[in-house]
Amino acid sequence: MTITDQQPLGSPFSATSTAEDVMAAFDLSGATAVVTGGYSGLGLETTRGLAAAGARVIVPARRPGLARAALKDVDGCDVIPMDLADLDSVRAAVAQINDSLSKLDLLMAVAGVMATPERRVGPGWEGQLAINHFGHFTLACELYPLLAAADGARVVVNSSAGHTLTDIRWHDPHFCTGYDKWLAYGQAKTANALFAVQLDALGHNDGVRAFALHPGKIITGLQREMTLHEQIERGWVDEHGTVIGADFKTPSQGAATGLWAATSPLLDSRGGLYLEDCDVACTSAPAAPMDDGGVRAYAIDSGAAARLWDLSVAATGATPITR
Repeated sequence: MTITDQQPLGSPFSATSTAEDVMAAFDLSGATAVVTGGYSGLGLETTRGLAAAGARVIVPARRPGLARAALKDVDGCDVIPMDLADLDSVRAAVAQINDSLSKLDLLMAVAGVMATPERRVGPGWEGQLAINHFGHFTLACELYPLLAAADGARVVVNSSAGHTLTDIRWHDPHFCTGYDKWLAYGQAKTANALFAVQLDALGHNDGVRAFALHPGKIITGLQREMTLHEQIERGWVDEHGTVIGADFKTPSQGAATGLWAATSPLLDSRGGLYLEDCDVACTSAPAAPMDDGGVRAYAIDSGAAARLWDLSVAATGATPITR
């Protein structure tokens, strides 16, 4: 993948397309999918879209009881316990998935946290990097044999326009010298994008292709760590918590790009790309406003992606993937 590959493909869908629009033509009978965060917000819409098309969907959940309640009306869906902040829990979930599947066609990394208070995870890792990146990284690495067995699997990772806030802080990725919740979020979202680049580079010979994406601006449970005052200051909601931003998407519209990434024939033989509004995004200038769209060059840099991969393997002890 090169920077020149980051060009729109002329998708028939757009920013206003819904999950239902994207999935209308697909029959996924016989396909298997894992959707993290698949019981709320964008994840719930993703699970519904895949299941309605006939896929068997496994939803790993930190709160399995809540997940089962949210998914009680969704056919072909199984919930298993998993906490992305606990790598032993991730590996236990992988063991359960291995026991029930012979192949995995889709891994949708939708779960995440945003702008949280400072939290330390595992051996002192910064919490947003640990949950958004290390947890998904470990899950994908340990599930890789099932992905390779599918002969055409796709891995779809939810990044964000928040990646424009910062490159990887190689000098201090865990904010040991002072915490900033928004820079921590931005770094985690850059990590999500770089993860897709390197996973695609390592996996494409096995038919495993990976994509990262910005789902758009959507009010979901992702904002739960933010006060109402913070959301009002950013122009997202009014004093009653009602969404007022004209550029906000519905959850179904927010899930559409991920489902397009999972299914679109336009992406056959492609990978390592950053997507938005149901198409490939353009690269953005270093000083371009976040809301103008596009992906920063540092978030799709192959050298940085390989460096982050090595850092992540060393940190997590995940099973390496070799070409």
